[in-house]
Amino acid sequence: MTSTSSHPARAASAPVAARPPARPVRVLLVGPSLDILGGQAVQAARLLEHLRDVPGLEVGFLPVNPRLPGPLRALQRVKYLRTLATSAAYVASLLREVPRWDVVHAFSASYWSFLLAPLPAMAVAKLYGKATVLNYRSGEADDHLRHWPRSAAAMRRLADAIAVPSGYLVAVFARHGLRARSIFNFVDLERIPFRARPAPPRPHFLSNRNFEPLYNVGCVLRAFSRVQREVPAARLTVAGYGSQDAALRALARDLGLRNVEFTGRVPPERMPALYDDADVYLNAPDIDNMPNSVIEAYAAGLPVVTTDAGGIPYIVRDGETGLMVPRGDDAALAAAALRLLREPGLAHRLAARAREECVAKYTWAAVRHEWGDLYTGIARLPAAPASDRAAAAAAHG
Repeated sequence: MTSTSSHPARAASAPVAARPPARPVRVLLVGPSLDILGGQAVQAARLLEHLRDVPGLEVGFLPVNPRLPGPLRALQRVKYLRTLATSAAYVASLLREVPRWDVVHAFSASYWSFLLAPLPAMAVAKLYGKATVLNYRSGEADDHLRHWPRSAAAMRRLADAIAVPSGYLVAVFARHGLRARSIFNFVDLERIPFRARPAPPRPHFLSNRNFEPLYNVGCVLRAFSRVQREVPAARLTVAGYGSQDAALRALARDLGLRNVEFTGRVPPERMPALYDDADVYLNAPDIDNMPNSVIEAYAAGLPVVTTDAGGIPYIVRDGETGLMVPRGDDAALAAAALRLLREPGLAHRLAARAREECVAKYTWAAVRHEWGDLYTGIARLPAAPASDRAAAAAAHG
């Protein structure tokens, strides 16, 4: 291939700006390409695009899911062989590319994904004496670190810095004895058209989380069923794909839902049009961190109704920037959605405040110096054990 709040603030203090280096600091982003649609891939693509314009940095990208050349690509269509072949190609590309760079920035999810993607990147970086940033993004972090303690030990050994998108994950890592700093996800406002919704908003809802159990899209469908009993003309656009695709379509039929469109897989460049077309955003995960979709809805002027999973209370203030309900409670989700349709001025007030917050906190201008200072800080550290380098990086930043 990228608060002004009553909730816990980010733990990391502002970094101290350093003088520009004699030559650019060379940073290799290692993460999923957009062949795998999801929050990590979208943020990796955005970060790559914007970092290339930052003076003093030279930035490249290495995908954790490389496409094999020619006839070997057929191996990536066979279960199990796909993982073996892709992993072998990935490690080979790390061994070839990492020596050229000063900092390896590895995007990370949880469990097996951590073992297959960021762990090899950090290990190869250490083999060549390069600095490492572990950019951990999963809302499953607490369970991962509790049940896979060797992952935490590997992070201590291999990561010079741990960067996460939210104060929520800063707190989770601290409980496991790991120091992390928060650098928010960001959106490109010029690519997401803002639209002031009518008062009251139309009953056109949008859900765009992938069809995996942790995102609980079924809760959205059940909530919409309740809404449609009271507002028969209500519409729902469901954008996403995943392991629960057939089950969710069957649930929509069983609930007797009308005016529901399953769009399937939607590439990032088409998502702004879906935000623009809808008037209310519904989000019902059971596990989450800092969903890009919520801040994209903020940018679009789309009022948000969401569950309170994981890090969402760190970015949504109930009654101020959105409406928030307990996880798994489709009745509460439906009631909040109906409240938006019925309470005069509520949708407009929430959307306006959310847009202000997005402009102030979730844009490239708000985070660019944090990334630049992090990279230059750890890249200049003298060769030393990872624990010493991490301590020095914390003192520097």
